[in-house]
Amino acid sequence: MKALTLALLLSLPVIPLAPPKPLPQPSAQATKHLKGGRWYFAASGHAVYCYGPVMIVPRADGQLQRVATFCRDGSPVVPLKD
Repeated sequence: MKALTLALLLSLPVIPLAPPKPLPQPSAQATKHLKGGRWYFAASGHAVYCYGPVMIVPRADGQLQRVATFCRDGSPVVPLKD
């Protein structure tokens, strides 16, 4: 009986115990978003909350346009109403 129990125990697979993986740290971009942002009035007529700086970029017709960057809705650039 002892031999049968011993054979059964030795036939079971052994699961190696590994230390738990460390939790991933938030990226610098994510922590930048957590610091806060500002509300802007978009050219579409909606209010948008953006974390990045306001920039001036050229439009297709050559004129300059103010845009907010890194907005909460996932848009990288949102044209602003002047």
